[in-house]
Amino acid sequence: MSDLGDFTDFSADDDADDAGDSSADDFESYDVSPSGSDRGLGSISVSQGLRVAEDGDDTALKAFVTSDNRESVRLGKYLLVPYPDEETLFCRITALEYDQEFEADDATEIHARRAMRRDGFTERDYKFVASLDPVAVLFEEGEDGDTELKRRMVDRVPKPGAVVGEATDAEQIKTGLAIPSDGVFLGHLSVGGETVRTAASPPTIDYRLKDDYADGDPLVFRHTLVAGGTGSGKTHASKNVLRQYLDTTYPMADGREVSTAVVQFDPQDEYAQMHDDNPSMDDATARRLDREGVAHGGHDDTIAFVPAIGDAAYGGGSHRAEQVPFTIPFSMVEHRPWLVAGARLNDNQYQALDYLLGRFFDDYGADATYDQFTTYLDDPALREELDESGRVHEATFDAVRRRALGSAFRRVFDQDARPVTDLVHELVRPGGLTVVPTYHVNDSRATELVVLAVASLLVDEKLSNDPAYDRIKETPLIVGMDEAHNFLTDAESVQARKVITKFTEAAKQGRKERLGLFLITQDPQDVADSVFKQVNTKLVLNLGDEDAIKSVNIPPTLEDKVPYMEKGQMVVYSPDNSEPVELTGLSTCVTRHGD
Repeated sequence: MSDLGDFTDFSADDDADDAGDSSADDFESYDVSPSGSDRGLGSISVSQGLRVAEDGDDTALKAFVTSDNRESVRLGKYLLVPYPDEETLFCRITALEYDQEFEADDATEIHARRAMRRDGFTERDYKFVASLDPVAVLFEEGEDGDTELKRRMVDRVPKPGAVVGEATDAEQIKTGLAIPSDGVFLGHLSVGGETVRTAASPPTIDYRLKDDYADGDPLVFRHTLVAGGTGSGKTHASKNVLRQYLDTTYPMADGREVSTAVVQFDPQDEYAQMHDDNPSMDDATARRLDREGVAHGGHDDTIAFVPAIGDAAYGGGSHRAEQVPFTIPFSMVEHRPWLVAGARLNDNQYQALDYLLGRFFDDYGADATYDQFTTYLDDPALREELDESGRVHEATFDAVRRRALGSAFRRVFDQDARPVTDLVHELVRPGGLTVVPTYHVNDSRATELVVLAVASLLVDEKLSNDPAYDRIKETPLIVGMDEAHNFLTDAESVQARKVITKFTEAAKQGRKERLGLFLITQDPQDVADSVFKQVNTKLVLNLGDEDAIKSVNIPPTLEDKVPYMEKGQMVVYSPDNSEPVELTGLSTCVTRHGD
């Protein structure tokens, strides 16, 4: 008889057994369920060892999950395990597995065919086990009812058979994850894309960034990166966060409490919309945000600070913010020669440019214009003099002249508008949002020049011991840069090295000078490493590129989630604020967003 025939005969008998299992009715049945009511999800198991260790790889902590709870258990869920002395182990699920309950081989044709003929499977044939990662030990400190819940590192192992329960108390979860109770709101705690809910009101758990000096520097001055691909919701999320910062104040060195100023560089003409209310914001959502202490509504003190670039016209039809045109005066180049260095000057040529600019401003004065500089370089007598003196070789002079007479410079410098250096009080305003749109500029070189000129003015004044503009020095400032990879990229050109050096120093000194960088990008791998290393808080939305995901340098457990993030979902890695977590951002933007 063939193998198939043998199997067919056997399965027929088996079906008969299944169908005629009424023989079980001939036996008296007993209720084997434990008396009383269940609490928790299951209990700590020792069948595969029970160990906590300083090295996480040596930790063996597993919980048996009872059959009624198996469908509700998910990876990343936060759990509590009590110790006998009222301390509690706070942990999260890192793995889930079915294990066979009995000594049987379910990898057989018979078992598979039997399973294929059923609508489900018998849970009692298997054990369901969750692997746990111990995060912290929770304990209460204080006396006479005035106690405070605190956390410490895991230093003890739970007892075998201890009941494992889901963490549903907001205070326990926040303490376990070291999330501050107060601070700048980023979103709501979630697991696997689902918002964590509690029995409290509101039922969600708000995630906040530390923004006072009680436990170190506010994290805004330790810098923030928002990374996400197209359609991930990074602009929506960035607006929500920046709106919170506009409602904060920070103490300055002289003891004054000053509202935060934000200067946001905007390549897509989206951030000036923050002036306007969101028409999609209903009353119920607004009340909920009020209860959670989340700032919302259009920010009245918003100005579109529009660069005048040649004959480019800025429409500004997507918002009602005031528009203030400005130009970059060539006088800024006197102390920033790299602005006209371009991407192709080598070190020798840059030194020649620096020398030529020094002579030019000595001869023409600090208010000299770009047109005067071009006339200066067109002088053949100057070229001959410098070559004969050995100061600048004629070939080097020609190379510098070609680079310095680019069309982008002619379109950017000294246009028909007030110089940015005369508008510092409009540019930086305590509690004010200044948006610098460049969407109307169709020349990438001109865009780069505007952004770097204005940003360097802000950074230089912040870092200066003898600032020319006290307004910048004495105001807490966030410099937001969308598409940051276009301006802060590693490159071999002299200009790129100068820019990166400047912003690296700004990032290092930011906490002392009340200067925060808020970098937004879809290509984090292109942001210069020296700047990137200074960023403490990373908000990572959906990224599909493997190199981009690796570059943000977040824990592997978070890395694996990034490609599956839905719009508005993010992982937050801020080591000086909390444990790494997953968040869901606000589905409704707190200001106007989109058409």
